[in-house]
Amino acid sequence: MSSLKKMFGAGNPSKSPEPTEERPAPLAKLSHPKDPAQDPNMIRVFDAYGRELFISKEEWRKNVLPGSIQSNWNKPDELYNIIVGSLNDGFRSDVIDATRHLYQIDTNPMRSACLWGIVLMEEQHLDEAEKIFRSYTAMHGEQGVILTNLAKVCAARHENAKSLEILWHALELDPNQDNGLGWYEVIHREKEGVEAGLAALRRVAALPHSWRARLWLARAALEGRNPDEAMKFYREALGMVDSPAPTDLLTQISGDLGNNGRLPQILELVEPLFQVESHGLQVGNNLLKANLDLGRIDAAKGLLDRLFAQKRPDWQQNLAFWDTEIAKLQTEVCAAGALPEFQITMITIDGPLWLRKSNGGTLGWDKPVDAVRIAFLGSSVASAPNGNEAPQLQMSDTPGRLSRMLPIFLAEQSHLLSSAVGRLLQPWIVTAPGGFVLSGVAWADDTACHSARQGDEPADYLVVTHLETVGLPWVAKLRLLRTIDGVLFAEHAVALDPEQPATAFASLSDYLREHYAQLQVATVSPPSWYQLPPAQSLVFYLLRLEQALAVLIAALEHIKSGFLSGEREILNGNIQLCLECPSIANIRLLLAQTLSQMNRFHPGVVEEFRGKVTLLQSEKPLLGDAGTLVEQLFAEVFPT
Repeated sequence: MSSLKKMFGAGNPSKSPEPTEERPAPLAKLSHPKDPAQDPNMIRVFDAYGRELFISKEEWRKNVLPGSIQSNWNKPDELYNIIVGSLNDGFRSDVIDATRHLYQIDTNPMRSACLWGIVLMEEQHLDEAEKIFRSYTAMHGEQGVILTNLAKVCAARHENAKSLEILWHALELDPNQDNGLGWYEVIHREKEGVEAGLAALRRVAALPHSWRARLWLARAALEGRNPDEAMKFYREALGMVDSPAPTDLLTQISGDLGNNGRLPQILELVEPLFQVESHGLQVGNNLLKANLDLGRIDAAKGLLDRLFAQKRPDWQQNLAFWDTEIAKLQTEVCAAGALPEFQITMITIDGPLWLRKSNGGTLGWDKPVDAVRIAFLGSSVASAPNGNEAPQLQMSDTPGRLSRMLPIFLAEQSHLLSSAVGRLLQPWIVTAPGGFVLSGVAWADDTACHSARQGDEPADYLVVTHLETVGLPWVAKLRLLRTIDGVLFAEHAVALDPEQPATAFASLSDYLREHYAQLQVATVSPPSWYQLPPAQSLVFYLLRLEQALAVLIAALEHIKSGFLSGEREILNGNIQLCLECPSIANIRLLLAQTLSQMNRFHPGVVEEFRGKVTLLQSEKPLLGDAGTLVEQLFAEVFPT
């Protein structure tokens, strides 16, 4: 049950969840502590690309907040949001003047009267706060939330009987105010016990249109193992609200049902009422959890797509978690069934993944038809035995990714730093659901050479790579073979740090170049538009190359596999890399090709990134022929 409570967060019923605030990144200098998300002195912000950044509260207070207040001084809605956010961050003294001004100009007098009165109370100006609340009542009539705050003024003066009398009248006017109802229940429970608190809830529930008290009575019924009574309260509550239903109502229903293991009831009551624009992630989280726990993968994927389509950067980390959970469940479901006889094919790709043949001519980088062809085959890892040698399905992991990154990188380097054609050989499981082949032993020379000789343009030479991951450091090995007869020209091994693999990859690339002469291959200068990113970004470039391979295969007509997951993380990561290395053409081409390929099977996901790509091209345009090619590719993906 504890795991359910952890996932289905309904929170304290006396306080509805605060909406997540999406703040634009300021121009002030941003700080990056080791784990800023866990630092209470940091504020999370997002830039125009949706990147998460952190700024200290003191920097925000000094360098950002004054300008935000000034620029929104006469915009009531914006000013209200700034004040509320500042109060939540503990900056009450910095927004007193702004709160007073909002009270004078607000077109929504109730919210500004509440806000100004609360600030005055917290500043211990009780008489002034009471004047604000009574003035509002005299001008606009009695409102429940205003009277609840007036009751708090009386409580602060220790006028408890008067406070309780005003609070009850406030609930008679509006029995569904969460703060007032929670306070009323706590007063009675703390004075006379749990049963007195429940009796207080029943009194409020007897008032006309009182739905919130029913949620709490339903919670008590669930905890008392009376689910039928809880469902009765929920149905009554839902029958009292208009559409869209209040977010906190659906959050509490789904949260309490989930915490008590009543997952089908969540889908029965909440799912039909869910509106993504209104209820967002608060309710969406619980629906995703319920759908996945019930094995409803397609429903969870559809809901996740709707949430992603809202383009909320503050939701991305949470949604990425669910994306991974869906992929895990899909893999588990497939693995639990009887595995079919595997049918394996070898996918052949000439040249860098981001430079298709039709584009090579555009950049003046075509290879002659009689060029030597060097193929690269990896996808094998020797690891500690797990006692199960049978074929199995699993999610991609670090060894598997590195086993694909290495031949991708070596093929790219050979293609652009020599006169040869660099060719990638990627073994692929054709049988549904499809996936990368990852062998537990190195490919046999004769098998590998036979694969490299297939097709109308057989490879002349073959580089077989293999990783050994038992103990640290890992080891990366390569064997250079002539395909026609399997003659071994060279073999080499280097230590591999799995967290910083680029050093080992570069070492193996340099080793191969030393043997080009034996293959009658010339070393050439790379094209002016090709450049590897700096060391701190190179590992991410390698990751995006491996992901680009997955996207490319997913887009192949004869594959039609739903194996790919994390599409948005892939695209966001490519954009992040472009921002880190804005002048490197191959990185921008990598983004363009990844978008182009993904657009074949997930156009809706790609469309979500139109704004970010447009901004990238506007703020950091790429020059030269490569820049022209990139613009053409983006225009094809995002037609006007």
